[in-house]
Amino acid sequence: MRPFLHRLPGWIGCVVLVIAVLSTGMWCAVAIWYRFPTGDLPRGLLSGASFVFTLVTLAFVATRKRWLALAAYFGFFALVVGWWMTIKPTNNRNWAPDVARTATAIITGDRLVVQNVRNFVWRSDTDFDQRWEQRTYNLSHVTDVDLIMSYWAGEAIAHTIISFGFADAPRLAFSIETRKESHEGYSSIAGFFKQYELAIIAADERDVVRVRSNIRGEDARIYHLRMAPKNAQLLLREYMAEINNLAQHPRFYNTLTANCTNLVFDMVRVIHPGLPIDIRVLFSGYLPNYAYDLGATDRTMSFDKLRELSKIHDRAVQADKDPLFSARIREGIPTPSPTASYPNDTEMQRRQ
Repeated sequence: MRPFLHRLPGWIGCVVLVIAVLSTGMWCAVAIWYRFPTGDLPRGLLSGASFVFTLVTLAFVATRKRWLALAAYFGFFALVVGWWMTIKPTNNRNWAPDVARTATAIITGDRLVVQNVRNFVWRSDTDFDQRWEQRTYNLSHVTDVDLIMSYWAGEAIAHTIISFGFADAPRLAFSIETRKESHEGYSSIAGFFKQYELAIIAADERDVVRVRSNIRGEDARIYHLRMAPKNAQLLLREYMAEINNLAQHPRFYNTLTANCTNLVFDMVRVIHPGLPIDIRVLFSGYLPNYAYDLGATDRTMSFDKLRELSKIHDRAVQADKDPLFSARIREGIPTPSPTASYPNDTEMQRRQ
């Protein structure tokens, strides 16, 4: 029994070491594959060689030469990390047309001017008329905020759009997206490896909602949020600050830490600092469930019924290019009572 106990710490240390080498080696191989600045063949060979080197290092862990092998491996790992740190985001690439421009804003007193509002006319994902517009709003005329979710891969994953309503102007929607280059497609794995910059697109709903519901056939849903106009104005200001900052200081998109949902959550927490963190912020498709539990949506019915009423695909297809698209897709969606606070203070305290 004693020999076993004496050896146990060494075995545990060996297992931890193997896991550390294997996980960092896999990261190096994938990082090289996605980001090393060469053609596909040399990049693939270098990525494969780095993983083989990792396996060779692991083969030496149980031998007397393990320290020499580990020293060589961690020297290699330090070189990869050093190279990785040199990869910086930029606003200057050959961008795909739908993210070729990002919004900027100027606020003068109550007057808000938004540059580069996207208002494309989509016929397909590859056939569209490009229109970038300047729009002017009054901050004091913000009336409401809607949460729009678009599902394409089950209930757990969805794209988040926030839409602001105004008393005297068309709705203004914001979509946080991967800023892809003209030759790139989307990959959630690549999104972990500095493959895409981050873009905040300001858009007309006939563009940003219709392209998902009508063109791509996604399951789009709208939830009216219980948010006082004052807080809606504060949230809109947060968006303006974020888009201006992003225009000056580009950032990388990250599938987990800098995506369409958690960046919205961070902005909302500026207004409501006590908003509790929840796993449903990571699994973006469940964000409406979270909002419902906090009392941020209508609570006069079960969430299952609210979710069914929120689905707008059929109405969006019928409205299509109608100038009243935004109004028509909202027909029948429950509006939460303005008398309750947002978030529900009792519910928040219980969850904390």
